[in-house]
Amino acid sequence: MDRVHFLVNHLHLEPHPEGGYYAETYRSGLQVHTSVGLRSASTAIYFLLTDGNFSAFHRIKSDECWHHYEGDTVNIHVLHPNGGYELIKLGKDVEAGELQQAVVPAEAWFASESTGQLGYALVGCTVAPGFDFADFELAHAASLSKDFPQHNNLIRRFTRV
Repeated sequence: MDRVHFLVNHLHLEPHPEGGYYAETYRSGLQVHTSVGLRSASTAIYFLLTDGNFSAFHRIKSDECWHHYEGDTVNIHVLHPNGGYELIKLGKDVEAGELQQAVVPAEAWFASESTGQLGYALVGCTVAPGFDFADFELAHAASLSKDFPQHNNLIRRFTRV
């Protein structure tokens, strides 16, 4: 866990409301008009997941591109608005089908977890139009399970409320 402590301190990471740690590294000065108001054209963060922790199901109003930097593989569980489920394996082992970069589309519910033996995963997330906490919605298990009953076990595993 020395590496985790180093990354938290060196990258100035703070706890994220959905789980894990983060630090915003970029916010475009260019503003764009969206259906919910003015937003930065793009934003980027570091995001650190540690063993035994997870990023709870949530959704945002923009596409989010994930990038794997170091550590374990990250499983990103995506519930699409049409009810479909997608598992994205974000990692370095391209030969095993892992992706080093992947996009979660706007309005999809998603949760993530670090898997492996290192005990952490450092990734980046780029959002366009840029992230704004006003566009962030944390899932409630009962409500999400009502909308996606076929994924109830997964939802219960990756929600906190």
